[in-house]
Amino acid sequence: MKKFMALFLTVLMVASLAACGGSEKKETTASAETAGETEAVEATGEAAGETEAAATGEGVALEDLKVGFIFVGDENEGYTAAHYAGAKGMQEALGLSDDQIIIKWTIPEDETCYDAAVDLADQGCQIIFANSFGHESYMLQAAAEFPDVEFCHATGYQAAGSGLANMHNYFTSVYESRYVSGVVAGMKLNEMIADGTITEDTAKIGYVGAFPYAEVISGFTSFFLGVRSQCPSATMEVKYTNSWASFDLEKECAESLIADNCVLISQHADTTGAPTACEAAGVPIVGYNISMIETAPTCALTSASINWEPYYEYAVQSVIDGTPIATDWCQGYADGADKITELNEAAVAEGTAEKVAEVEAAIIDGSLKVFDTSTWTVNGETLDSWTDDFGNEYISDGYFHESELASAPAFAIIIDGITAVTE
Repeated sequence: MKKFMALFLTVLMVASLAACGGSEKKETTASAETAGETEAVEATGEAAGETEAAATGEGVALEDLKVGFIFVGDENEGYTAAHYAGAKGMQEALGLSDDQIIIKWTIPEDETCYDAAVDLADQGCQIIFANSFGHESYMLQAAAEFPDVEFCHATGYQAAGSGLANMHNYFTSVYESRYVSGVVAGMKLNEMIADGTITEDTAKIGYVGAFPYAEVISGFTSFFLGVRSQCPSATMEVKYTNSWASFDLEKECAESLIADNCVLISQHADTTGAPTACEAAGVPIVGYNISMIETAPTCALTSASINWEPYYEYAVQSVIDGTPIATDWCQGYADGADKITELNEAAVAEGTAEKVAEVEAAIIDGSLKVFDTSTWTVNGETLDSWTDDFGNEYISDGYFHESELASAPAFAIIIDGITAVTE
């Protein structure tokens, strides 16, 4: 089934998990209070489909290293908090001092990003990371001007075609943790059916999406497939806020979905707005980035999450060693880059922990493919082909090869069982 330009443009516009930029910029070293805990995981090489940039040279002595970060939010915003936790994990794993880590907080997706990147390079940073989709063009501009500095951009797609050996894109296979969180939700639906709270034909879930881009579509589809693996009668309604981070919009969107008879909610949005609405209404919620149990102690089940530490350690260690950094890097559960947050034992269905362990093991050993084409249809048909406008075939061996041809997600298909409301 040929994918035409409209959806390909969606892929090219694939958006970051990030929120929109904050209102006030600030810079700190790594002595700022840690935003969250992260588990140190060793980076384990390169994922399939990556290409390599030129080696960085002879390397950098550990004591001479400086690492710069450009964050779209601050440590109080879930997406950036996850990145900051990864940065702190990298710092601890490599033994860097606080003054070797320079962070630019709340940098919007405009020329402020370029200015921040130039300032970090002028301060002697040998490697600079930016975490928001809209930062990419400004990172490319700075990378062209500072060829001896490595520039790494989360969620983008332009590094491979830029011709710049010092420009890199990175992401994770977050669709894996989305799927696992969907398994948790599906088991909760089964419990609700069993106790008479709902019936099989009213197992309708809602999803608070940010924008109708491939990264969001990939995420809510993998979540839905996880739900359906446990509760086959489930359907899902998606509504978009058209904002990465708006407490009010996300709360209103969740409330609207609940009013549309959605009995469980999930989200691809960065605030606690949806969990707040769900706790007030007594509706189960699967969050994103961080645990939502504090916000919704009786309703939060778990959250799909990313561990950015493996990439940060891998990329910074590459600079130290003078070895190549992949142009496109994407890893998942098997490499410790994806996870779900702790299960809320006060809210999840009995047996959830055991089922999660089983599913995670199957993802890690490769026996479970999230986008297995035998588990979903489009207009009643199973797809056996899906190519982008460059002729890249994404479906083979019975599944859609998400994030294997490039780090950025490509799945932009609305499958049967999901209704996406774009108004």
